[in-house]
Amino acid sequence: MWETGTPYFEERNIHFYVNKCGFRIVEFYNKYHPAPEMPEGEDEDPDDDCGFFRFEKLMAPQH
Repeated sequence: MWETGTPYFEERNIHFYVNKCGFRIVEFYNKYHPAPEMPEGEDEDPDDDCGFFRFEKLMAPQH
């Protein structure tokens, strides 16, 4: 399983990962749904509406 992410405003990155590389969006982190590695309130700007997409891609096993 490969995993990567990009900010919500990076439309070219989102297009690239989903349409060119075959990743799928599995989660959208924002101030209402923080990423697990960022405890609530840590480095958080209350006026920041920035979000972050998490992508996953299941790779076929190599023989």
